[in-house]
Amino acid sequence: MWYVMQVRTGSEENIQLQCQRNISSNIMRDCFIPYYEEKRNIQGEWKIQRKILFPGYVFLDSMELTQLYMDLKQVSGLTKLLKTGDEVIPLTEEEVGFLQSFGGEEQVVAMSEGIIENSNVVVTSGPLIGKEGYIKKIDRHKRKAFLEMEMFGRVQKIQVGLEIVVKT
Repeated sequence: MWYVMQVRTGSEENIQLQCQRNISSNIMRDCFIPYYEEKRNIQGEWKIQRKILFPGYVFLDSMELTQLYMDLKQVSGLTKLLKTGDEVIPLTEEEVGFLQSFGGEEQVVAMSEGIIENSNVVVTSGPLIGKEGYIKKIDRHKRKAFLEMEMFGRVQKIQVGLEIVVKT
């Protein structure tokens, strides 16, 4: 089961390393941070950079919630596992499926490409294919798409790389 840990923004990678070092693989199968790729113009050259998809969150895969909860007390900087009331809740199968299809095994959302036809976005390649309904806004200059989706029991606003190659 996948759980979500809320941490201070900017400390995600430090928390991930602490979890990987301090928690047995019998308790925690995986600890990861989903990323997305974006193109940035750096000194006149377009380069792909990785950014954190959900700033302030680290994902854990474990079947031993009670022991995981105890082991997480050794991690400094941890804020909390996401809960509903007093109960720690795992991600739903739909949320896990979405993240797996979106970021793949590496949990990196690659750049997508698309076109705009009659004011409608059509994604032609990349992980955004078929997910156009989540797109709320596009910044063609920065090559980004801004999405809104139901995740962790609330609406999450995220950004991913999207290059519009043609507008008709």
